[in-house]
Amino acid sequence: MASFPAVLQSEWTKIRTVASTSWTLALALIATVGFSAAFCALVNASFNDMSAADQATFDPALLSFSGMQFGQLAMIVFGVLVVSTEYSSGMIRTSLAAVPGRAGFLLGKLTVATALALVVGLLTSFLSFFIGQAILGGHSIGIGEDNVLRAVVGAGLYMALLALFSMGVAAMLRSSVASISILIPFFLIVSNLLSGFEATRKYGQYLPDKAGSKIMQIVPDAMGRAETPYGPWGGLGIMLLWVAASVLGGYLVLKKRDA
Repeated sequence: MASFPAVLQSEWTKIRTVASTSWTLALALIATVGFSAAFCALVNASFNDMSAADQATFDPALLSFSGMQFGQLAMIVFGVLVVSTEYSSGMIRTSLAAVPGRAGFLLGKLTVATALALVVGLLTSFLSFFIGQAILGGHSIGIGEDNVLRAVVGAGLYMALLALFSMGVAAMLRSSVASISILIPFFLIVSNLLSGFEATRKYGQYLPDKAGSKIMQIVPDAMGRAETPYGPWGGLGIMLLWVAASVLGGYLVLKKRDA
């Protein structure tokens, strides 16, 4: 049986030699930083035209991560492809023959991919923050101010957890098309619709992206966001529960079904 370090080495080799994983991570960074910078420039140019209420709840840290709503879609695709590519290529049979212990196999794959997503997520969050604050000029905030470092590091954690959640879903569905067809509309449309209406907001606020993104706020109810019954760490805890359920589901499917 292969040792766990050998499993990690094997998974690292698979990830770095597949082009799709590299370009999805690069796209997640470029889209997040680029759109965030554009939104910061737009708000900075029109700040004096904003209402007094909007100015009072202005959150410069959260604004510098506003492009993540687009970048996170690439991170979701990364998480899906890391797992499902082995099924579409038939490589999963070879992988399980080399590593019969399915728990160790899945743990190794998720560990390597999540660590990589975390590195890219933190690089993205710090770049987005510093570029965004440079653009905001007199409306910016320093990283040493209260809760700002928590928001920046939390943004990187959010991207890594979103990738891990997507890996769990892909392990359950075993298909790139099925996983992406469910996850992208879910985060792009369903989550925003449920959180956009008063009647459904009490349910939508507990979805993984809405709860997890609370960690990026330093101003309560910032920029028109609805009040929630949990704080930044509570929201991240809710997202962790979603991730744990997804990974557990993926493990059970891998354990019970043939490759």
